[in-house]
Amino acid sequence: MKSNGHDAGKETTTEPRESLNFIEQIIEEDLKTGKWDGRVHTRFPPEPNGYLHIGHAKSICLNFGLANKYHGKCNLRFDDTNPSKEEQEYVDAIKTDVRWLGFDWEDREFFASDYFDQLHDWAVELIKAGKAFVCDLSFDEMREHRGTLTEPGTESPHRNRSVAENLDLFARMKAGEFPNGSRTLRAKIDMAHPNVNLRDPVMYRIMHATHHRTGDKWCIYPMYDYTHGESDSLERITHSICTLEFENHRPLYDWFCDALGIYHPQQIEFARLNLTYTMMSKRRLLELVTEKIVNGWDDPRMPTISGLRRRGYTPAAVREFCQRIGVTKFDGVTDIALLDHCLRDDLNAHAPRAMAVLKPLRVVIENYPAGESEECEGAVNPQDPSAGTRKIPISRVIYIEQDDFMEDPPKKFFRLGPGREVRLRNAFFVTCTGFTKDDSGEVTEIRCTYDPQTRGGSAPDGRKVKGTIHWVSAEHAVDAEVRLYNHLFTKENPDDVEEDQDWRSNLNPDSLEVLTGCKLEPSLAGAQPGTQYQFERLGYFCVDLDSTDARPIFNRTITLRDSWAKVAEKK
Repeated sequence: MKSNGHDAGKETTTEPRESLNFIEQIIEEDLKTGKWDGRVHTRFPPEPNGYLHIGHAKSICLNFGLANKYHGKCNLRFDDTNPSKEEQEYVDAIKTDVRWLGFDWEDREFFASDYFDQLHDWAVELIKAGKAFVCDLSFDEMREHRGTLTEPGTESPHRNRSVAENLDLFARMKAGEFPNGSRTLRAKIDMAHPNVNLRDPVMYRIMHATHHRTGDKWCIYPMYDYTHGESDSLERITHSICTLEFENHRPLYDWFCDALGIYHPQQIEFARLNLTYTMMSKRRLLELVTEKIVNGWDDPRMPTISGLRRRGYTPAAVREFCQRIGVTKFDGVTDIALLDHCLRDDLNAHAPRAMAVLKPLRVVIENYPAGESEECEGAVNPQDPSAGTRKIPISRVIYIEQDDFMEDPPKKFFRLGPGREVRLRNAFFVTCTGFTKDDSGEVTEIRCTYDPQTRGGSAPDGRKVKGTIHWVSAEHAVDAEVRLYNHLFTKENPDDVEEDQDWRSNLNPDSLEVLTGCKLEPSLAGAQPGTQYQFERLGYFCVDLDSTDARPIFNRTITLRDSWAKVAEKK
């Protein structure tokens, strides 16, 4: 589209209109009617109580993407109202993740704790208006009083305290006179309301805990449902976008704004991301970390953005994935094959190529002169001719993959075997003349001859070979550790367990295989952490954050095989 024409209040393009999701339709209608004075202002409001995961990436791309599309603004706001679970580490990690995805909140970094004084003053206003009261019931007792979906709740015996008594008790709560859990401040709405969220919900609870930003200034902390709408109001948000589980909370969001008579943003809900073979519960992800089932929040098996980054995912691939899955009002499960497809597409276009042998088998080219070597030439990236070529040394002794040789190969095995001729990628043809075994019967060395006339990978006499294998020169090889990652869970739905089991029973015992003694071509010496490569014939790999020149470590990001086409055919 050439122009959205929002400054003029109308569409000016003559090109075909793009397909809009339901949130974009709402925004465009608002722009057309001037509902928010032509403004679009969103926010991404994470809780700093853990690391962000791929589901949060969808929300980040949506909120920042809408602001970018409609020339608006998007705030980064931390919902830091629970000091017992929040840490500065999580704040820093969240900012890193948002930036990595390619988004910038400019000078609009906010915290719910920025508004604690105003939220307190508004709570006092609601008490004075008879719309809030201090309750002595415990959380368990409140749960008993709450009722069910078909039965009304029971009013708290403290619901009709006088305004003066409520003001006094709330002030004493703030002053720290009472222990944790002994009192709460609740909104006075309707204990018979069909929406249980409006049955006198808690606004404040007592928590004697040090806050990561406000220290020990407060010992009462506001609840999410009270904080969220008021924070949106203070920031003049236009479209407050959240996931579907908050749809039943929207009437409460509206009630607080209306009861206070303050600026009232519009809450809009969309379906959260659910992904096969992936656990999205932040509580479960925390358990994976604390129980040391994984090696931290950025373990490459984790669905956290930091884990994806360490594994070698690219921000462009994640953004493309979020774009493809779209925005709907209906819950569903997305096949992880689509994320894989987006990742392969991006890496195929941009990742430089290299040769690596993960399970080395020694090969001696008997007619190659001892002590000599030469350079072969290979493309840096066949998808990008402008990337040029790389030099790859070869010598008398090389390594190939163990799987690329069979002593008694079947008819359709087109790699190396006794008497068989194959092409060494970017080099020349070799023919197997023999091999040796150890006492256990395992092949330990292969002997070959090469045809000097086939340098460059083709024969002047026109003969063809069916197999091409990769290799690394033994003299020039870089020794490395390679970590092969697979799904962390064995089932598409990790929560699908038998009655007497829990989700841990679906953990994949083969989610990580560590290979040592791998051999890499010398161009990978000194590769910087975070750099992605395609190991030819093997997959895409990323230099791990802990990698050093003395101990190179590569993580397998994803294999070369693309299963998404097969998945798409079934739909």
